[in-house]
Amino acid sequence: MIRLRPDQRETYLRLHAAVWPSVEQTLREANFRNYTIFLHDDLLVGYYEYVGDDYDADQRLIAADPQTQEWWKLTDPCQESLAEPGSGHWWAPMREVWHLADESPEEAPDQALQGSRS
Repeated sequence: MIRLRPDQRETYLRLHAAVWPSVEQTLREANFRNYTIFLHDDLLVGYYEYVGDDYDADQRLIAADPQTQEWWKLTDPCQESLAEPGSGHWWAPMREVWHLADESPEEAPDQALQGSRS
C-alpha cells in the first residue's frame, strides 16, 4: 500500500487510465498476473499474483526496463511511501490476515452438501 498525494490524484488516475503497453508487457515478462491497484480515499492498495520462481530477479528485470523507469518518473511524485524507512520498499508490504483458497475438485461436492438445506 502507498498514499496517493491528494494534489496528484487526477494525474495518477489519468496515467493509470492508459498504462503504457510496454510497462504492462514488462510486468507480464516478470511473471506478474492479475495486477490490480485499488483506491480508497488517499490509499492505494496493490494486488498481484506472482507466477515465477525468482521474485528478486524479476524485480530487477522490471527496475532495469527503461520504459518502466520513465513511467516511475511520472508516477512516483504522485505517491508518498508508507514503508518502514530503510526497508528498501517504496510500497509498504501488507500482512495477509485471511485468504479464501480455491476449492479442490474433490472437496466441492462435500462442501456443497454440508451447506445445503433439505
